[in-house]
Amino acid sequence: MRAIITGGDSGIGRAVAIAYAKEGASVAIVYLDEHDAAAETKRLVEQSGAQASAPNGPRCLLIAGDIGDEAFCGKVVQDTVAALGGLDIVVNNAAEQHPQDKLEDISAEQLVRTFQTNVFGMFHLAKAALPHLQQGASIINTTSVTAYRGSANLLDYSSTKGAIVAFTRSLAVNKAAEGVRVNGGEIING
Repeated sequence: MRAIITGGDSGIGRAVAIAYAKEGASVAIVYLDEHDAAAETKRLVEQSGAQASAPNGPRCLLIAGDIGDEAFCGKVVQDTVAALGGLDIVVNNAAEQHPQDKLEDISAEQLVRTFQTNVFGMFHLAKAALPHLQQGASIINTTSVTAYRGSANLLDYSSTKGAIVAFTRSLAVNKAAEGVRVNGGEIING
């Protein structure tokens, strides 16, 4: 298996990358600019994969850039397919949040940036990946409990997570006949 994991340099993304490597999957880790964290994730992925699979273990590709940029998302998919020989799984995990106490404190720039990363990046990456995903492939989108219960100081972030739930459900219905599964998982703590 070959997977792209956005926000794979730390946290949930890192845990997913390591778990996939333990199952023998090769992964492309997409991250913004946290180079040291990404290098550590690569080390952990290669170590975990070597213990669990083929003699050389799964491959781990690091790709730095802004998933809010549609052209970058296309390049991520092309580089991954070229380096890993295909694509089976897309994990849209990258997100950003900027707590603010009041709606009035959220600038237009912050609102656009949060949606650009959290929603547009997911949309762009899924769109670029779909031509490479065969029957049985998966797209997994990380959402949050804030999509359902809200958050007093994460108004824009919570709104993006609600949009992700709707996007995930809609894309799942849209791709079901092609055998591409689209699922969402939520973060409970935020």
